[in-house]
Amino acid sequence: MYEQVAHSLLNDILNRIKPEISRQDLRHFYTRLGANFYAIHSLFDKLYGDRPDFNKQAQRLVETMARKYIKRPENLREIDLAREKDYNWFLSQKWVGMALYCTGFAGNLAGLRERLHYFQELGVNLVHVMPIMLCPEGSSDGGYAVSDFREIDPLVGTLEDVNRLAEEMRQRDILLVLDVVVNHTSNSHYWAQQARAGNPLYQDYYYTFETRNVPDMFEQSMPEIFPETAPGNFTWDEEMGRWVMTVFNDYQWDLNYSNPAVFIEMLNIILFWANQGVDILRLDAVAFLWKKIGSTCQNEREAHLILQLLKDCCQVTAPGVVFIAEAIVAPVEVIKYFGEDAIIAKECEIAYNATFMALMWDAVATKNARLLNQGIKSLPVKLERATWLNYIRGHDDIGLGFDDRDIVLCDYEPSSHRKFLVDYFTGQFSDSHARGLPFGQNRKTGDTRISGSLASLVGVEHALECGDDQAIDDAIKLILLLHGMILSFGGIPLLYYGDAIGTLNDDSYRDDPHKKGDSRWVHRPSIDWDKAARRNTPGTVEYKIFSALKRMIAVRKEVEVFADFNNRELIEVENPHLFVFGRYHLSQSSEQVLVVANFSNTPQYLNLEDVGSWGAQYGQLVDLVKGESPDIFKNSLVIPGYGFYWLTEKK
Repeated sequence: MYEQVAHSLLNDILNRIKPEISRQDLRHFYTRLGANFYAIHSLFDKLYGDRPDFNKQAQRLVETMARKYIKRPENLREIDLAREKDYNWFLSQKWVGMALYCTGFAGNLAGLRERLHYFQELGVNLVHVMPIMLCPEGSSDGGYAVSDFREIDPLVGTLEDVNRLAEEMRQRDILLVLDVVVNHTSNSHYWAQQARAGNPLYQDYYYTFETRNVPDMFEQSMPEIFPETAPGNFTWDEEMGRWVMTVFNDYQWDLNYSNPAVFIEMLNIILFWANQGVDILRLDAVAFLWKKIGSTCQNEREAHLILQLLKDCCQVTAPGVVFIAEAIVAPVEVIKYFGEDAIIAKECEIAYNATFMALMWDAVATKNARLLNQGIKSLPVKLERATWLNYIRGHDDIGLGFDDRDIVLCDYEPSSHRKFLVDYFTGQFSDSHARGLPFGQNRKTGDTRISGSLASLVGVEHALECGDDQAIDDAIKLILLLHGMILSFGGIPLLYYGDAIGTLNDDSYRDDPHKKGDSRWVHRPSIDWDKAARRNTPGTVEYKIFSALKRMIAVRKEVEVFADFNNRELIEVENPHLFVFGRYHLSQSSEQVLVVANFSNTPQYLNLEDVGSWGAQYGQLVDLVKGESPDIFKNSLVIPGYGFYWLTEKK
């Protein structure tokens, strides 16, 4: 009966649809709309069915999808059709990504087009250009406080520059990733300005209150995101005369998704960017989309319904576009952002594997893989048609959000272990060569996160200053070890700009009054392209890192078992310094790869009899990266300090 209601509503909508829409060629649109409308109607009804304007808003929803389909360029429609047929395209091992700030990497979008050869030289074919939309100067949160979702920061370029970049990237088979900040806007956005002016229509786009009564109820259960720089979750706006919810910063106003007009506006924006040629859209801060008194206002059931509805609507208009969920939450929660289907990602096809990232940093500091192994055992299995973004560091801080139960199982005390990690990466620990900075210190909870470039965190900066060649080599080995893990673990590896050439901390942010209070800018550098040119000069740090990564990426693309089909097996071994897992084909193929990583700075051995069938061919193993047979004495595989292997049977 419910399906009949959905079909009846769809017929009513199509009968009322405006002539300028109905006169268009909408064959594929109607086919997809018919296939998805029951799900769309069900979700829209769950979220907004109790509103008197439900049918009117449903009409707007369908017309929004139709208009964006009509404007979708023909070449993008062809890509949609191809990806509908090859629906596992994003699970392939051929994808290797890089995240970057356009201004820091190349100055502007035109400069980025001129640097596309760099990605091809390294083997990167998926590029996440972090926020380039218009933001207020000085109150931008690194581009995540958007004042106009369709305008480009003039320092970066124009919308025409985006179109040119997307087209040239398509010609080079490089995927373009852009952000849509779905949780909030800048307080200078048109909607916020209208709300400030007293327009009740736009005040309902946000959470605003005349008194502190409701905000105080929220504050009882809501955590603080930036307790030092932005305490609390509400800001008094003098011009509006109301309290407004500002979870991140006082200039970022949280959107009210209990208003269907907000949902339709953001869907319209997402489809707008899909039509500019973006292959993948990164949806920022998705864990915060629904607010409810008495909760943390994170990971609420309705937030998932919103994402499911966004995905179903995008499937109708631009099915070739996939979503990344930016949800840096506990493993048991992050897995939900793929969706609830047994196989297909019903929300976002891709999610950040923040747990793997944090666990690897623990292994770097402790020089053992105990917590890494324990934490990976606790990582839930993803859906078949979804994948992880595996990364070592990104534009944000490094959080230490391990599960306390896993820490205890490794015989550590949670609070003291986290303090050790903070001390280690900020160089306070006696044996540490790390040059990290603290970020987001919370004096009430003791929580602290870490900023710093990869090279500075693993000791390159320290070693160069000391002129210690052995320390330089050890730090480079760590950089390659960490990349060896994200390239083989299962998912899309996401490099961070500057890491492939050993870029150090950039302290110049301290001279900028808008940045000096945010230590994350220390790892958001401007690339020195004269220094980067040393990647082609043998013997330099840049050459040693870049050439090794280039080979690793090329090898990954040729090894089919590195595709992400839940074809990874964690192998527990006695040696606590080792992280070992196998990659295999789900088919009858005998191809398999044994990955062995040593997080100690001294050589370690692995008894191949301890790895079961994975070591059956231990006399005939070859390392795919170096193309050489590893050292094996009797049944013991020897792994050099900070070394790793991708081992397969020698042909």
